Amino acid sequence: KDAIIKTKFKNLSVVPANIDLAGAELELHHLEDTTDFAKLALESVKDDYDYIFIDCPPSLGMLTVKALSVSDGVVIPMQCEFYSLEGMSQLFNTIKKIRTLYNPTLQIVGILLTMYNARLTLTGQVVAELKKYYADKLFKVPISRTVRISEAPGYGEPICYHDPYGKGSLEYAAVAKELMLRI
Repeated sequence: KDAIIKTKFKNLSVVPANIDLAGAELELHHLEDTTDFAKLALESVKDDYDYIFIDCPPSLGMLTVKALSVSDGVVIPMQCEFYSLEGMSQLFNTIKKIRTLYNPTLQIVGILLTMYNARLTLTGQVVAELKKYYADKLFKVPISRTVRISEAPGYGEPICYHDPYGKGSLEYAAVAKELMLRI
């Protein structure tokens, strides 16, 4: 609970990453069962919040596996790029293993396309390929690549405050509404 920081935004708290997180995987590797540790950490605060979102690194390291092991569902953000598409089958295999070993109720809530640019041929190819295999999992609205979305973290603001009527804000609002329907 000591790591939780209240923000200037009503009903939003965060546990920010810091430089100590870089060595966390090495430290956790020595513990016998880190899944129990992660469950205990969430159990101690879950009644204080309606939703807890765990933002994981774009890798399948121990921290990500442990986060998935204690989660109800996963939203998969996916850049509209070739290598992201290649990693999708590996991620789905990992989720299948996590269901078998640790968390049989883990659900794939959806796949969120990010850095979307309709003018690029590659974007169209990636979307077409995803629709072949995961059409029911794709969020209806992708998140476009915009300068304002890139700027927002530098100001310490979510995009809905940084550029409230911009394309990125409207897209994230649509995704939030769809997410609420899915969970």
